[in-house]
Amino acid sequence: MPKKVVPEEARRRRRPTRQGAVLSETLIVRTALRVLREHGGTGLTARRLGAALGADPSTLYRYFAGMDDIARAIGNELMGRAMDGWAAAGDWRSDLRALGLAVHASYLAHPQAAVLTASRVSGRPREIAVDEAILGILRGTGMPDAAAVRFYHAFIDLSLAFAALDAGALALSEEARGADEDMWSSIYARLPAASHPNIAATAPMLAARMPHSAYPVLLDTLLNEIAAELAAARPGG
Repeated sequence: MPKKVVPEEARRRRRPTRQGAVLSETLIVRTALRVLREHGGTGLTARRLGAALGADPSTLYRYFAGMDDIARAIGNELMGRAMDGWAAAGDWRSDLRALGLAVHASYLAHPQAAVLTASRVSGRPREIAVDEAILGILRGTGMPDAAAVRFYHAFIDLSLAFAALDAGALALSEEARGADEDMWSSIYARLPAASHPNIAATAPMLAARMPHSAYPVLLDTLLNEIAAELAAARPGG
């Protein structure tokens, strides 16, 4: 059974850690991001995080219910960082596109954390702010709420799915990632046209394109679908 989190006003550590820092949720999350970058998802443990903070691991449970709660807080932080670099300009399409790219980029800046958290729902304020912004843009077009929810679902799942997929590749060692990318020129490009005519015909283009994310293409496809539905709903559409 998870431990009960101590209320904010009662949990502040008065003395600094061995490294001279005063613990806070923000410091713990930022340190967890560093631990994930250095050790990967399986390396994020209470013991290792406590050591990185210069604090006893048990101190973490004054701020979080457990390591799973910390994982949710990390996802919330990544969502918040996407919002930090984004501002609505008033055009629904450009605003959604910019926000989607910001979410994707925020997760890819921390690939190990993205693999750990992209499938999670944190229910925390910064994540909620992203959801509110997306729904606000969609509802601001005048579309029915049911359509806004349907497109919100597609938009956020597309963004996070590609965040997890692309982060998974970035989380590999450079050697492993390079070997995967080389397959397109070392294996696919050498397949004979007699047995694999379609791959043989497109091999150079596959080799050039496949190491890159397909997220921008699919994001634009979704935005085109939204635009088409809005146009069809207009009088005479």
